[in-house]
Amino acid sequence: MLEAVKSARFDRWFYRYNSLYLLRRHFHCIGICGDLQPAAAAGRGILYLMNHSSWWDGLLAYHAAGKLSGSRHYYMMEEEQLRKYGFFRKLGAYSINSGSTGDLRASLHYTAGLLQAGESVWMYPEGEILPLEHRPLSLKAGAALILRLSPLTAVVPVTLYHGLFRHTKPEATLLAGAPLVLPWAEMDRSDTIRVLETALGIQLDDHRSRIFNHKGHMPEEFKPLLKRGRSTNEWLDVLRPGRGRR
Repeated sequence: MLEAVKSARFDRWFYRYNSLYLLRRHFHCIGICGDLQPAAAAGRGILYLMNHSSWWDGLLAYHAAGKLSGSRHYYMMEEEQLRKYGFFRKLGAYSINSGSTGDLRASLHYTAGLLQAGESVWMYPEGEILPLEHRPLSLKAGAALILRLSPLTAVVPVTLYHGLFRHTKPEATLLAGAPLVLPWAEMDRSDTIRVLETALGIQLDDHRSRIFNHKGHMPEEFKPLLKRGRSTNEWLDVLRPGRGRR
């Protein structure tokens, strides 16, 4: 497997590039609701479990994590992609290769070691990118195995909902749910998977309902993670006859 080789200098540069160019260029706004560092997780490693429905998910998680203080953040990434974009290792990405039993075992133990050291890890337990509206969520066994190896870990479910609503650029929102601090070592693997699937699935449906109930407008409880830029339709509004002179 490919381990993370964090570089603080590169991280600082790339965070600015991601925030000021990549995300601002491609998104109208990004919002977050909930606590990514809940009090119940104090002193524990945190495993962030996210649904996975777009290429942008990792960069959105990285941006949100960069707003936090304290522990360092790591990101599990498919090995083929990490070999293609090796610089992500400097940001805390490390590989998982489900096609190799040895590599898979190494990645799970590596993750557990990070969590035991009090670090924070982001992973996509479905194991692949799937359409945003697919149901039910079906999680691979990896997260359950990691929790058995690192039973003091707190799990924070994070759901991502995005789409083209009222602007020419998409909007994205992240919702951090209540932390799960359970006796992972005493639980059967299938029970752990069921608990995680239920928590993430219910939260994603609630997240979807919040957006739908606001008819595509950003709900007030979502605080901006990124300064809003003007999308094409807003620029056209400004340039309409009579508007620009006001």
